Amino acid sequence: MSAHVPPVRAGAGASRRLALAVLCAGQLMVILDGTIVNVALPSIQESLGFSPSGLGWVVNAYLIPFGGLLLLSGRFGDLFGRRRVFTTGLAVFTAASLLCGVAQSPAVLLVSRFAQGVGGAITSSVTLAMVVTLFTEPRERAGAIGVYSFVQSAGGTLGLLLGGVLTQTVGWHWIFFVNVPIGAVAVFMARRTLRAEEGAGRGKSADALGACLVTAALMLAVYTIVEAAGHGFGSPRTLGLGLAALVLLALFVVRQAKAADPLLPPRMFAFRNVSGALGTHTLMISGMFGFQFLAVLYMQKVLGFDAVQTGFGVVPVSLLIGLMSLFLAPRLIARAGHRTVLLGALVLIAGGLALLGRIPADGAYLTDVFPATVPLGTGFGLAMPALAGLAMSGADPGDSGLASGMFNTMQQVGASLGLAVLSTLAASRTSTALADGTARAEALTEGYQLAFRVGSCFVLGALVVAATVLRNPPRPGPAPAARPGTASAARSGTASAVRPGTAPVDRPGTAPAARPGTAPADRPAAARSTETGTTSP
Repeated sequence: MSAHVPPVRAGAGASRRLALAVLCAGQLMVILDGTIVNVALPSIQESLGFSPSGLGWVVNAYLIPFGGLLLLSGRFGDLFGRRRVFTTGLAVFTAASLLCGVAQSPAVLLVSRFAQGVGGAITSSVTLAMVVTLFTEPRERAGAIGVYSFVQSAGGTLGLLLGGVLTQTVGWHWIFFVNVPIGAVAVFMARRTLRAEEGAGRGKSADALGACLVTAALMLAVYTIVEAAGHGFGSPRTLGLGLAALVLLALFVVRQAKAADPLLPPRMFAFRNVSGALGTHTLMISGMFGFQFLAVLYMQKVLGFDAVQTGFGVVPVSLLIGLMSLFLAPRLIARAGHRTVLLGALVLIAGGLALLGRIPADGAYLTDVFPATVPLGTGFGLAMPALAGLAMSGADPGDSGLASGMFNTMQQVGASLGLAVLSTLAASRTSTALADGTARAEALTEGYQLAFRVGSCFVLGALVVAATVLRNPPRPGPAPAARPGTASAARSGTASAVRPGTAPVDRPGTAPAARPGTAPADRPAAARSTETGTTSP
């Protein structure tokens, strides 16, 4: 059984909602930075003299450590304290952002972007675990996960919009400088609002060999995926690197079966909802990420939008995600359950991508793109809170940091895999159409159509996994009725009845009855509740 990690709670003088805001601010910076750079790449290339092939590494240098370190960082959070890991990651990310902003050469920028990816992975790996331990009541937890999901999904869209505005007004350096004051305030507030817990690491090793194996395997896998678009999925280089990543992953699995204190305990895969949610999440993100990337290309290269217009073009999706995840999803989940909400949401996402699979070369935003944003935004806004709740419900409290890291790792792997597969398919279809004499706009559109249809199939695959594997987490039942002669479990703040010859029962939220001949309990129930991070009923 895992060691119990006390729930994270707000510190003295601060509310749990303030703590949630701090967690989401840190997560927003990390997610936003994954896309804010995209629209600034031409300016960065002109300013620093990147070659066309080297420019892609401004993005990849961030993605590779981010995807490779999430799992390891999540486990470190369980072992050594999540607040410590969270604030460390924020500090690294903030310092690296400053270095990115002052970079005057390609080498300095790439090294700083790698450091940003490291800090982002450390921060993100424990955020979801801290959210679910901060809010323990089911309805409040659903609402908090909704806020977290909105930040996750809206950060990418905000990055596209903010990146275009900052680049065109004050220069590309400010897409990095903007993180510095936000990060500094977030680190300060995190230390004031989040409870510091010891973790379960005393007397346990960090499984250094397992950490090296899984980090190398994940980083190599992400590298292989992001580079596959340029070399081809069937090329000897891609196949060789993919095989090496699989070998490292197999060695990691063997290591975990034999290690005394494994980094990834095999019991994690015995949790049905954890495994099912990870598979569903990977497939859903693989398909949904196509919208964020390919719809941007369609609006810019076919419809002729500039960077700012493109950012506003995807705003409806973010607005719907916010409305659904913040307001509607918690209510629907409370009534219908996580699984039912997720299944309906996946149908909406698949339908939205199928609509985009019919976009014409002479289309218009209002008639061809906007109608698809409605089911996509609605579906994703409902799916993420339901899926995150299912994933975290399957793990023990002491493993929640690891489950959070696994959930975010699969999101990154799914995004990288989806981007590589869908962009490669789109480019291949476009090249074939151009070779056949098709006009450029029509050839590009044919490539985007194919990618959106394949993305819809990915989401349908996620629907199958969710329908066959996932189950609703058990709802908390009512307190048992008191039997004659026993302590009442329904009443709080009253003394427990004690039968002759038996020890008193000390239930949370009730004052233990004094034994005959002894002094009464010297601490009120409220004090004990505070020490354990819970509240009395």
